[in-house]
Amino acid sequence: MPYVNDLYIRKFIFTRQLATLLALGLAMAVPSLAATDNTPNTVDPRLAGKFARLALDCVHREYPNKIGHVLNSAEDARTPSSLHPVFYGCFDWHSSVHGHWLLVRLLRTVPADEMSPELRHEIIGALNQSFTREGVAEEVAYFETENRKSYERPYGVAWFLQLTAELREWNDPVASAWLDILRPLETVIVTQLQNWLPKLAYAIRLGTHNQSMFAFGLILDWARAAGATEMEQMVKERSLAFHQADRNCPMAYEPSGEDFLSPCLMEADLMRRLLPQIAFAEWLATFLPDIPLDGSGDWLAIGIVNDPTDGKLVHLDGVNLSRAWNLENIAHALPEDDPRRASLLAAARVHAEAGLANVSAEHYEGSHWLASFATYLVTQRGRDVTSAR
Repeated sequence: MPYVNDLYIRKFIFTRQLATLLALGLAMAVPSLAATDNTPNTVDPRLAGKFARLALDCVHREYPNKIGHVLNSAEDARTPSSLHPVFYGCFDWHSSVHGHWLLVRLLRTVPADEMSPELRHEIIGALNQSFTREGVAEEVAYFETENRKSYERPYGVAWFLQLTAELREWNDPVASAWLDILRPLETVIVTQLQNWLPKLAYAIRLGTHNQSMFAFGLILDWARAAGATEMEQMVKERSLAFHQADRNCPMAYEPSGEDFLSPCLMEADLMRRLLPQIAFAEWLATFLPDIPLDGSGDWLAIGIVNDPTDGKLVHLDGVNLSRAWNLENIAHALPEDDPRRASLLAAARVHAEAGLANVSAEHYEGSHWLASFATYLVTQRGRDVTSAR
């Protein structure tokens, strides 16, 4: 690979420039937001309170609601809360799931003395209200009903596994109790995914819910947290079969008008979980060969939202947040002296600032889900996982 050889020769030219950029703070995409500890990263309590309030506002708000629901008979024409007693809020099932994940994540990452007792009590109360054995039994029955084996696959079920992964990794009695309640639904979802993965012939290269790369990353992280070696191997095999030979991903075509996930960057974020460091650096050089070496951050334009009251157009706020964590994760997967790191981190900062600025309660079209993406970013959840390397 001549580009890679040339890259590692030229890295010495950029060493001084890279050191200067790192000294200016570009080594962290959002240094003012996340603390330096790695397992897990803590978040600024002010942001935590803001994000928690957005989730608390929606996890038990039933309407408006969008149901992706197959009716097998007239009896299936039911309200969201009767169909999904646990995850009925936040406009749709998957947003409810990652809204609950947000609350668990913040309980885990914000020290007790940095969160108000009232807020902590409110979060625990909301999660206790949601996580009941009776409610989970109804959720299980829904997933096991005929014509629903693809329900919320892969996006929603991958977020559910992220929720249970968070609980598994949190050494706290309340987390263990909640995990025990949710485990029957986890079992059903894992079984359905294991039936699906060997049949999936192609990667799903979209910028929205059905994308396979983002879901594969979350599923892989769950498998490593759960010690589920069979699932880990299935995801690894499919991922490498789909992506190891990919070249020249067309970043110029991104984003599409309703994207909240980058097909190219999500693929790279998946592959950095699977390849050894040097192999990943070489793969990235052919997959995204145009990453600048000059430390610039404007090489990747942010997504623009022209109407935050439009539920599809506001997706672009999400693409800025998810790109930010992709870029940061990719950078930190490279060798420390790789000259691409500075530009990746500079672009991550630009996207993080744009995305975080638009996380607010003003419009429910964005407030019911953007705080989850923001929490994933500022707590560095994508890097707070067990690595294969």
